[in-house]
Amino acid sequence: MENVSGGGGPTQLSAEAIPQLKEGISLVLSRWSALQMAVVNEWGGRDSRSKSEQLAEDIFSWFSHFKEPRYVDDLENLLDEAMLSLNTMIEDGSIEEVSLFTLLCCP
Repeated sequence: MENVSGGGGPTQLSAEAIPQLKEGISLVLSRWSALQMAVVNEWGGRDSRSKSEQLAEDIFSWFSHFKEPRYVDDLENLLDEAMLSLNTMIEDGSIEEVSLFTLLCCP
């Protein structure tokens, strides 16, 4: 597992960085075709869109409030669990791609 955090404490974001981080996360998720298909087709039920929005909030929290070292595997697990809540099994490698892209865009 690759550690993606610099220290053990929660990350402190400036007031300007918070909306930028949220926007970056939303942009990454909006370009993930598997997630968008699950939302549009309501594979997770009528609340598929809210599940997608909750995923964005969970990722934001993962970046900004996690108190222990963060590992890319943890982000992948978060994405996988969210997709399972949308009744979507991902086997195309896109979870790993989205995790890596999110880490690169929203460090």
